[in-house]
Amino acid sequence: MRSMTATNTLYTDPRLVALYDTLNPFGADTGFYLALAASLRASHIVDIGCGTGLLTCELARRGHAVTGIDPARAMLDVARRRPGGERVQWIEGDAQQASDTQADLALMTGHVAQVFVDDLDWRATLAAAYRTLRPGGRLAFESRHPQSAPWKAWTPEASLRRISVDGDNTVKVWHELIEVSGECVRFVTHYQFDATGEELVSASELRFRSQSTLAQTLTDSGFSIAHWYGDWSGAPVDEQSRELIVIAVRD
Repeated sequence: MRSMTATNTLYTDPRLVALYDTLNPFGADTGFYLALAASLRASHIVDIGCGTGLLTCELARRGHAVTGIDPARAMLDVARRRPGGERVQWIEGDAQQASDTQADLALMTGHVAQVFVDDLDWRATLAAAYRTLRPGGRLAFESRHPQSAPWKAWTPEASLRRISVDGDNTVKVWHELIEVSGECVRFVTHYQFDATGEELVSASELRFRSQSTLAQTLTDSGFSIAHWYGDWSGAPVDEQSRELIVIAVRD
């Protein structure tokens, strides 16, 4: 699911994994996908790139049968310990491991779709999602709208955040843009622990595919587009949209 280079330690270093939920709490995106699952009355859901399982376990708590898939063991260790984690089938690996499950809904949340920088990897993931769904099943995911150019704010000054860990410890977090090359953006994220002065750095690369490119790859993979949304309230996509949220149907 996510780029697993040696420098991308956000998903593998336990010290950074422990910060993940504080940096990525329950939000409007979580509510959107919970509402979608309820509206579809999805019996079985596959969460591709489930991370620490915040959404995965909440879906299970609400009565859905859920399979959570992620390549990062440290993330899954957190997910398994969540309340409701015992109700989820956890798979350490990629989307290929969930093939032929006849799911009603497959999800890729948290901008997971953008970590597939290589076109072959992206198309292989879409093909695996297609196989895991029953005919008529839905695939839903989001990607940052490239026209919003969020990387312009990925500077130490503009992106600095201070988060509290365990109530007392403070961690400073900021991004540093490295390179923009076509649709690909490389950046590093710094994590400075005030208590010890230690600083960890995680390197990442994301692909900002256009709406038309996403639509074409979905069509090529056997999906029909049901809906596009530009934000988590369900507004249509326009030039001001920060997100490209898509719901596609397996033909």
